[in-house]
This record gives sequence, structure tokens and C-alpha cells, in this order.
Amino acid sequence: MIGHEVLDTGLDDGEDDDFDFAEVFDSELPDGRYLDRELSWLAFNQRVLELAEDPAMPVLERANFLAIFGSNLDEFFMVRVAGLRRRIVTGLAVPTNVGRTPQDVLADISAEAHRLQLRHADAWTSQVKPALAEAGIDFLSWGDLSDDEKDDLYRYFQAQVFPVLMPLAVDPAHPFPYISGLSLNLAIRIRNARTGRQEFARLKVPPMLPRFVRVGEEGERIRFLPLEDLIANNLADLFPGMEILDHHTFRLTRNEDVEIEEDETENLIQALEAELLRRRFGPPIRLEVTDDMDDLTLDLLIDELDISEQQVYRLPGALDLRGLFDLGRIARPDLRYPPHVPITALAFQPGDSNERPDMFAAIRMADVLVHHPYESFTTSVQAFLEQAAKDPHVLAIKQTLYRTSGDSPIVQALIDAAEAGKQVLALVEVKARFDEAANIVWARKLEKAGVHVVYGLVGLKTHCKLALVIREEEGTLRSYSHIGTGNYNPKTSRIYEDFGLFTTDEQVGRDLIRLFNELSGYAIEKKFKRLLVAPRHLRKGLLRLIDKERRNAEAGKASGIRIKVNSMVDEQIIDALYRASQAGVPVEIWVRGICSLKPGVPGMSENITVRSILGRYLEHSRIFSFANDGDPQVYIGSADMMHRNLDRRIEVLVRVVAPGHLKELDDLFTLAMSDGTSSWHLGPEGEWVRHSVGENGKRLVDLQDRTMSNVQRRRRARAVR
Repeated sequence: MIGHEVLDTGLDDGEDDDFDFAEVFDSELPDGRYLDRELSWLAFNQRVLELAEDPAMPVLERANFLAIFGSNLDEFFMVRVAGLRRRIVTGLAVPTNVGRTPQDVLADISAEAHRLQLRHADAWTSQVKPALAEAGIDFLSWGDLSDDEKDDLYRYFQAQVFPVLMPLAVDPAHPFPYISGLSLNLAIRIRNARTGRQEFARLKVPPMLPRFVRVGEEGERIRFLPLEDLIANNLADLFPGMEILDHHTFRLTRNEDVEIEEDETENLIQALEAELLRRRFGPPIRLEVTDDMDDLTLDLLIDELDISEQQVYRLPGALDLRGLFDLGRIARPDLRYPPHVPITALAFQPGDSNERPDMFAAIRMADVLVHHPYESFTTSVQAFLEQAAKDPHVLAIKQTLYRTSGDSPIVQALIDAAEAGKQVLALVEVKARFDEAANIVWARKLEKAGVHVVYGLVGLKTHCKLALVIREEEGTLRSYSHIGTGNYNPKTSRIYEDFGLFTTDEQVGRDLIRLFNELSGYAIEKKFKRLLVAPRHLRKGLLRLIDKERRNAEAGKASGIRIKVNSMVDEQIIDALYRASQAGVPVEIWVRGICSLKPGVPGMSENITVRSILGRYLEHSRIFSFANDGDPQVYIGSADMMHRNLDRRIEVLVRVVAPGHLKELDDLFTLAMSDGTSSWHLGPEGEWVRHSVGENGKRLVDLQDRTMSNVQRRRRARAVR
């Protein structure tokens, strides 16, 4: 969970509010059986904040979690809150998943978000900032500086800052300026010394400059001044002949959701580019101001931005703590997590000659399950595609791309393959939220190289993680398949926890050939042998598996359900789990973000346990495990239990069959659900309680540290043999 570009908060565009809950109502289950999804998301972000508040965490990691909290909340307002407000304005608002009106939910969100933002600000000012100071990293105000330091910073201001500033006056000749979303601004009141007239001006803090300015060295200490503080104390240079009366910082959040009517446009790329331009001018959703802002200035902002008091957030201290991401550049490894170095998966490790392993030979020997970032993405997924691009026996490569980095070696491998004369198909999801512009750029780059680029099916996002290599071997064609839970993104693979399965299984190969043909064609209609595919069959398949566990329990057979997801919202799935619990099935849910299921309710869900784990890595894999009376049915894949994933996306789960892989997944789940492992426990009313210290006062096991140790131990054991 490091940096804005790697965040996956589990948010969608709010279209779930159009879901007809009457379709899934079960008269045998009680009313009020779901937790509000919006408040559950805010509870997830509170768990992020609790990591920042934990004094046992390395202090630079605590600062990073403060930045993550702020970035997450920004996206929540830009997407979920914006979606609720849009539906109210357009008259399309329907009751939420707990039967409340969007207006009531917005009031709940406002109250909880205000509370969390104040707690976030306090965590910075009274906890993390002092802890950084103890470690030799100071955050100063202008008044803390010596005269010499002020002179040095003034020279920096004149050389690096002043030339890019653009003060905008507001008067009869100059209308109130456009305020861009998430920009940090100064609201300035000035008096004309000649006329005595008071004026207002807005000054945007340049986003391309460092958020925190380094102050001259003082021994071994590292010292910073907020950029807005430097600007605010040199305003006289911007308004010569004017008296500076007052200045305050503020920040605006806008609706930045993208809406495209795909079936009404012939060119998806052109429509998306036009919509991205419109996104910049979405209506205001939230106004953050410093708590010392005077009423005159605040009233002006409220009036000009046309927002309500409910949308105003008065906060103490600095605004926009996303700038703390920049502390990642500080060379203080003693203030970070101890390093974890990904290892090469056992199957892909080089032999005695240390030559590059033959990926195809390794996969032919047996299915290979890789676990990122504990096992290397570079020496598994990337190496697989790079070898495929160069191998003269490879005839075709087909791959889905949802999010990837602009300089991705994955994209380069596809380009190399196409230039070598291979058939290459890239199914690019250009509607991946907040990556739309980047995806358009490299989609066009792929097209120029001769890659067949398609954009999926109308009305459906392609979210599945699939790669298929067709290779000629001794006169016959063999399929090499990779199905994963995470994106083909080398950067995020270092901090997203994900699984990927490599296989030459003929059933999987045939399934993927048919699926890719349908993805580049018109519809997903058919059932598959070893895959569960949304939107037509995945939910039905999971419901059948859940119901089989219920029937097994009623018949006295061994039963059990284990599900790991980012979000658990879908009412049909939740109701099926409630019915399984009522039959005596032990149900364990491991969820990172939203959970609308209420565990531990007598007579409904007393056999359901819900845990959440957050840490240095973003838990991202999805696992679905069913005891099946001793013949485990276990799937991994891309789908969360949300309406968007099950109804409006192409998602794929693949069944894992190798006994060693089943044990690895089961052992991981057992560790996660253990009372000896640090985690959050969900109560029946939606309260999440952190359990990080045992009764003996010692820290509980960190799942991610223990998993890294387990992976390294397996490698050492092989080396000994």
C-alpha cells in the first residue's frame, strides 16, 4: 500500500444503487441483515488510519499510511459521494443496500468523514509529526526559521517558485476563477493602498513543485517547510502596492467519475478522451479549509462554488497530506519496514548452470502457482512473456491488460512478439478508473507495432487477468496459460499481494481460446470446463458451490467455506452464506475493504467469522475454497463479490487442483484466521476491532512477515536437498 498510483480502494461508480434488491430478498432471513456499504468503506479507511496511529510501526511507514488514507478518501468522494449526489440531482436515486435514502446516507457519510478527517489531522500533528522529529525529521513553520534560513528560502522562492505562480484577482473585471479538483490553493484578502478597497485573490500552489521544501542542514537533521507556507510568507512580491490582510489554504474535490454511453458511440477511444476533458470540470463535492479561515472568506467560497455547509470540512493543520508520499525519498531504512526481497518461485529457479530457466519446460512438468510479491513477478510472469516473444516456436500470444505501467516490459514483450511476426492480441481495458489516459497512450503504441488491440465487449469492463501462449511442439499446438488475481503491472506487483497459476492443462487452454475469441467478438455465452466466468456463470457457479456446502452440512458430511476478497457486498452471495451458516457450515471470510455481511448474529450468521488484514502489502488476491466433503473445490481469480464484478465485468476464476497448491492456499488461510495473527475482527453491528497484541503483551504474528519467511524457508529446504 505505497503511493497513490498503486491504490485499489475497491470503489465503483455507484451504479450498484440501481440494483433491484427485491430480486434477492429472502423472506426466511431477517430484515436489516446487511451493513451499509459506504460506512463499511469508511471503516476500511479507518483501519488504514489505525496503522498510522500505531507507535510500534516504523515512523516513515506511519507517515505513508497517513498519505494513503488521504488519497483513499479523495477517491471515495470523487466516485462514491459524487455518484450519490448525481443520482439525487437527476432524480434517479433509489434506496441503498440497507434501505436508506441517498440523502440519509450522505448525512451519515458527512458525519463519519468529518470525524475521520479530524482524527487524521490529529494523528499527523500530535503523533506522527512529533515522532518524525524524534527521529531527526522536522516539519517547520516560517516562524521556526532563522533569518539566514529565511534569506536562503527567499532566494529559492524567487528562482524556482515565483516564476510559475499565477495569482488570479476576483473583482468586477475578473470573475471567480475555476478551481481544479484536488488542487491546494491560497485564498487571499488584500487592500488596495491607493483606494482602500478590499479585494480577493486565489493563488494555486504549483503541483509540479515539491510539496515540502528542504530547509538548510542542521547537523544530521532533515528539515522541511510546507510549500504553501513559503508562498504565503512572500505574498508581497505577488501583490506590490497592496496590503496583505489575510490568507488561508483551501482544497476542492470534484466529481471525477467518467460516464460513457458505449452503445451510442462508434469510437470508444474518442468518446473517452472527450469525457476525460469533461471530468476536469465536474461539480464540487467537498471543500476542505483550515480551521482558522475567517467567515468572510469562507462565505465567498461557499457562494462562488455553490456548495452546502455539509460539504465543508474545517481541519486543523496542513491540508492534503498526500504530500507525505514524498518522504519515500528519504534514505532512512531504519525508519521503514525491514526489507523483503522477492525470491524466484521454486519451479522457475535456474539449475546448476545458472542459465535462464526454460519457462515452458517448467510449466510442462506441472502447474506452477506463484505468490507475489513474496515470489518475483519479474522471474515468473514477465520472464514467461519475454520468452514467448522471442521463442520461434511460439505462434500467438493473447493477453488482457487492465492496468499496467507506461514503461512496462509486459507491453514491450507484446510489441517484440508482434514485430517478430507472431499473432498478438491485447485486450485493453481503457475504462480502468483513473488509468484511462495512460491506457489510451499505450493501446495506441501497441497498435502501431502491429498488435491486434481490442477493447472488449460493449457495456462490460474486462477485469480478468489472462495470458495465453500458443506454441508449436513436434507438429502439434500446445497452450500455455496464466490466470492471475492481479494486474500485469511490474510496479504494483512489488506491493500487491496476488496469486497466479501457470498451466498447460488442455481444458484450461481450450477454455481460454474460446474465451479470447468471445472477448474479441460479441458475447460471453458458453460455459467453461475449469473456469467460472462473469457475467453469465460466475455468480451462479459460486451459489451452487455454497449451497452444496449447506446440503453437505445438513447431511452430516464435512463442510466448510473460505473466501478471500477485497469486497463482500453482493446480497445473493451474502444470503447464501447466511443460509449455509444456519445449516452449520463454518464460514470464514477474509476481506480487505468493504463487507456488508453481518457475522456472529444468533440464528443467522453465528458460524461466520470475518477478518481483515492490512500492512506493508495490499492484500489483493481472491480465493474461493469449498470443503466438498473431503474433495476440495478451490478457485482463484479476479472477481470480488460486488454487483459490478458479477454483473458488469468480464471476470474469471480458475480451479486449482494440484494437492501442493491446495495445501499452500489452505495454510495461508489458516494463518490469516488464527487468533494468534494480527488482524481486525468484524462484529455483528459493523464494528472492526484490531487485535495486534496478545494477552501476554507481545505483538501477534504479522501474516505478511510470516509468509515471506515461509516462502524463503521452502527455497532453503530445496537448496539443502
